[in-house]
Amino acid sequence: MSNKTEGTLFFDPESGRYDIRFGMDSFYGGLHCGECFEVKINNTWVPVRIEMGDDWYLVGLPIAKLSGLTVRM
Repeated sequence: MSNKTEGTLFFDPESGRYDIRFGMDSFYGGLHCGECFEVKINNTWVPVRIEMGDDWYLVGLPIAKLSGLTVRM
């Protein structure tokens, strides 16, 4: 059984980083380049790594809109 926590990916304009909201008042605290987690796509968990180029992107998943994705870590 997995001890990973599910949440929702969102962009925090104050920090300029993506973050994960786990609950109403529970946040990861801001993702940094190279951090790994999983994204749920069509009921399948896909391992990814977040990076920054011209914009934030996920290595291993060619998706443009990151906000709102269900993630776990």
